[in-house]
Amino acid sequence: MRGLRLDPSTVVMLDRLSLLLLTVIVSAVLTAAMVMQFVFAEIPCPLCLLQRVAMFGCCFGLFHQLRTQESERGTGVALLFALLLLVIAARQTLLDVVPRPGHAYIGSAVFGVHMPVWSVAIGVSLLLALALRLALFGAPRIRPQTALPPLARAARILEVYVVVICAINFAAVVLQCGFDECHTFGYRLLT
Repeated sequence: MRGLRLDPSTVVMLDRLSLLLLTVIVSAVLTAAMVMQFVFAEIPCPLCLLQRVAMFGCCFGLFHQLRTQESERGTGVALLFALLLLVIAARQTLLDVVPRPGHAYIGSAVFGVHMPVWSVAIGVSLLLALALRLALFGAPRIRPQTALPPLARAARILEVYVVVICAINFAAVVLQCGFDECHTFGYRLLT
């Protein structure tokens, strides 16, 4: 029995759509985290800030993959940052799995789940999605004459958006931590 054969340009389009969808999802998670920080005044802990760095790294790896046709380096970068996210989130989850005075989860729960546990799920989901992408699509190559302008424009807009929220996040971290050890009691440079 022969498998379903798709046109190479269809495979490339599905591959690019999957990369774009993953980037939209991760950037939506980062946006939600920043909304909780600025709208609901929930100052992130140092491990939460590291989880954000790992998610930004995933986004930038995915953007690199969307731009390139020659290699899967961007996917490799995204996989490494997804693994980093998983390690950081698992550590924080294990630290806070049994609440004790002064070490309870920081921040509000979303659907009854706190951010470190969500980050574990996000890290595992990213690893699984990127592995599935490679298993399903292999390493499709775009020929210069078959570029996908609408997808490229959407990727550029999303890229600018992620760079902007990364800059806002960096500024917030500097306000919160200064250039010293980070804490969760307030914005150091504003007090």
